[in-house]
Amino acid sequence: MSTFGNYFLHQEYAAIAARGDPLSEVDGLIDWEPFRPRLSALFQSDTDQGGRPHTDVIVLRKLLVLQQWYGLSDYELERQAGDRISFRHFLGFPATIPDRSTIWAFKNRLVDAGVIDDFWTDLQQQIDARGLKNHRGVIQDATFITADPGHASADTPRGDQARTRRSRDGTWAKKGKKSPFGYKLHTLIDTEYQLIRRLATTTASTHDSRIDLSKSGETVYRDKGYFGVKPAASMDKTMHRAVRGHPLSIKEKRRNRAIGRTRALVERPYAVIKRQFHAGHVLVTTEARVHLMNVISCLDYNLIQLRTIQRRTRAER
Repeated sequence: MSTFGNYFLHQEYAAIAARGDPLSEVDGLIDWEPFRPRLSALFQSDTDQGGRPHTDVIVLRKLLVLQQWYGLSDYELERQAGDRISFRHFLGFPATIPDRSTIWAFKNRLVDAGVIDDFWTDLQQQIDARGLKNHRGVIQDATFITADPGHASADTPRGDQARTRRSRDGTWAKKGKKSPFGYKLHTLIDTEYQLIRRLATTTASTHDSRIDLSKSGETVYRDKGYFGVKPAASMDKTMHRAVRGHPLSIKEKRRNRAIGRTRALVERPYAVIKRQFHAGHVLVTTEARVHLMNVISCLDYNLIQLRTIQRRTRAER
């Protein structure tokens, strides 16, 4: 892009920044460069023999952040990344915007390489390096991420035998009078900063208690759905559940109320992910692709929470 073009774009963005740009605020909260080695390893054209040049991997990584944040399809992501100056600024004003096919192929590379959880680990290391290492308790919970079951009935075969791709990996679950279809996002946040520390993705029929994200040395807070299953955490703060012939005692009810006040903090990440990011329903068909989307949603939430922590710290000074 010409020098004049760069000057024009920066001048236009200055007017937007003056009114407040959340993307600009979160962009500097993490260092994107440490992700480059893992991302570059996904491409085979970086060799001595050369090859077809590809888009900067950090631009591709940031595009996925934008996609989940604003709930965009690949087509809309391509269009808006080229049209919105705030998006262009977040991406570093690249000379070209990747098309939808490149974005789709990049997500496939991430899934096929099995490196999604490695990127999450890298992010947590950066959070700890900022002095935000968890020293208190943690809270675990799960939420449904629904998907389209298609026209298939509940007993129709899934997986490779499915007649419609929309029913490939998702499963049915029963919650009250509702029967959601799809997947579950399991998260563990810390009570001190309310940052998502660990996550897992399963199909909807997986019971919450089968997934334990806690570790030894931690105090974990959980709701009644986990009652009866011992966690890996050293201190178990799971709410008691009444069973037939054994109603809750007054002491147990008081304990549940005390745990509930802390456990309620876990609802905010789900509210942000579902209401702000519109990521509570997916159109992808495999558990691996849903997990990729969940990881990016949780990363986006952590960016927002890091911005909140930064503002709070400034206000206290």
